[in-house]
Amino acid sequence: MVVAFIRPEQLGDVKAALAEVGAPSITVTNVSGRGTQPSKTGQWRGEEYVVDLHQKVKVECVVADVPAGDVAEAIAEAGRTGDPGDGKVFVMPVEDALQIRTGATGPEAV
Repeated sequence: MVVAFIRPEQLGDVKAALAEVGAPSITVTNVSGRGTQPSKTGQWRGEEYVVDLHQKVKVECVVADVPAGDVAEAIAEAGRTGDPGDGKVFVMPVEDALQIRTGATGPEAV
């Protein structure tokens, strides 16, 4: 399983890169988070506020036929802007899978 937190504006590039490496499916969630990206200050109705939780997109991809390293590398290359806050990619093992509709298990379920 490859899980990545990326900038929302990089999602289109990441989806295209995943299609190129043959990643079968992805799940995308809008999330907020804080890492090394600096906080921003702003004003609204005369009051100053600090934004330290930045909008990110969480991309999850479970692969069986495609090497997880290739998927992680494709996400990293497509999501990179060179600025702080580009995100992170994590690779985790999946013990098993069960497809609800067919009852298939293991790699066939992915």
